[in-house]
Amino acid sequence: MDVDQIRLLKPQLRKYLQQFDDCFLRSDTRGHLPVYVEGQLSDLPRKNCEPIADAQGIPPRTLQQFLSLLDWNHGLMKTKLQQLIAAEHASLHSIGIIDETACPKKGEKTPGVQRQWCGATGKQDNCVVTVHLGYAVDDFHCLVDHELFLPESWSNDRPRCQRADIPDDMVHRPKTDIALELYDRSRSNGIGFAWLTFDEGYGKSVAFLDALRVRGQCFVAEVPVTCTGWIEKPRVTTRARRRGDRRAKRPRLVAGSPPFRTVRDMLEQEPELREQPWQAWHVKDGEKGPMVWEVKHVWFYPRGVDDLPQAGSHLFVARNVLEPEKIKYFVGHAPLETSRGVLLKVAFSRWRVERCFEDEKTELGFDHFEGRSYVGLIRHQTITAVTHLFLARQHQALRGEKSGANGLPGAHRRRRPGAIVVADGRRRDPLAATRRDEHPQNPAPQRRFPKKSSQTHPSSLTQSEYHPATPAKM
Repeated sequence: MDVDQIRLLKPQLRKYLQQFDDCFLRSDTRGHLPVYVEGQLSDLPRKNCEPIADAQGIPPRTLQQFLSLLDWNHGLMKTKLQQLIAAEHASLHSIGIIDETACPKKGEKTPGVQRQWCGATGKQDNCVVTVHLGYAVDDFHCLVDHELFLPESWSNDRPRCQRADIPDDMVHRPKTDIALELYDRSRSNGIGFAWLTFDEGYGKSVAFLDALRVRGQCFVAEVPVTCTGWIEKPRVTTRARRRGDRRAKRPRLVAGSPPFRTVRDMLEQEPELREQPWQAWHVKDGEKGPMVWEVKHVWFYPRGVDDLPQAGSHLFVARNVLEPEKIKYFVGHAPLETSRGVLLKVAFSRWRVERCFEDEKTELGFDHFEGRSYVGLIRHQTITAVTHLFLARQHQALRGEKSGANGLPGAHRRRRPGAIVVADGRRRDPLAATRRDEHPQNPAPQRRFPKKSSQTHPSSLTQSEYHPATPAKM
């Protein structure tokens, strides 16, 4: 970036921030927003209220009150942020990424702080954890929503919550429940996600995956080795177990049905996976060179919360070529014909949200918050997201638009150029011909797949157009 480009940023920043003017009823309160944002964009070593205020020659308490006490609508700011993203960065190739991040803290007054797993230090540590929803398309990525994870120790101590200005109706919830709230709120503000992806911390929740299926959302979830299901779909019946039994007829597996198995056991014992050759895929070029994973893939029926088979899904197992002992399992809820390349691209997109966390922490002071108010914490993270969106848009403008960077399917069922390249794509997958009828989006008369036949996957699946959830009307 040259001097002229830097000079142009300030009027562009002023015009950008004016889009959030109606979040403030008073002009003097509104005037603190550019002060805070410019402080985050500065080269200050610490970017919290005191050093930002000192650099601007104003009392630190002014910005502290701006975050925690003054009357302005940070919820509306978050809504307008999401509406901007929906209006200017909508795409049929968008990926939503759910993840959490932790900020180490020394004291006991920061809202939600306690000893818990802290990814920033790689151990159990005193920290605050927040759950986030990221958005990525082509070479653009940003954070669109966030919420505090309130530990049970805080939730059960309401006087402590009141001292931190935590609302009375805010209680401890699983992180998956928080993630669903972020997703629903973003959708209601117009953001559409062609895909969602997340790590096994969220993928292990059967109820969470079921909730996304109900919403009609395509996703690729990393799942733990304990994830269970069937490769051959077991039969389900509603017939009473005994003649004359008048109790409610609930769906159940037919007597003698094969038991569900863990995905790890399937890899080791099921012929469809055990005998299937590994296929190498070039995922992307990393800082240390090409990232190559070997993959096996089958059609799979996950076990639901009622112990019955869910709708058919993609199950693929990936191992790192350089570290064969490093194996990951993924479940993809998508049409049967979705190519393996698309599924892998989505699965290995989580680095985008991790990059957002890194940029906001190293450049914008995301983890520099030192207040004791829940409102202050949420406002700090909301403003940081606003600042980060400005930088992301400037970065994209200076680089120039790049089309097709993610390799996801576009309209007319054509693949756009992308980072994932199949090692050998000459042969076709037998699944597309044998199980097309077993996905709800492909209704047809059912045909059974031979029980012991091997489902080899020497090439990618036939690719078709996926159907992202339609954004809610604003």
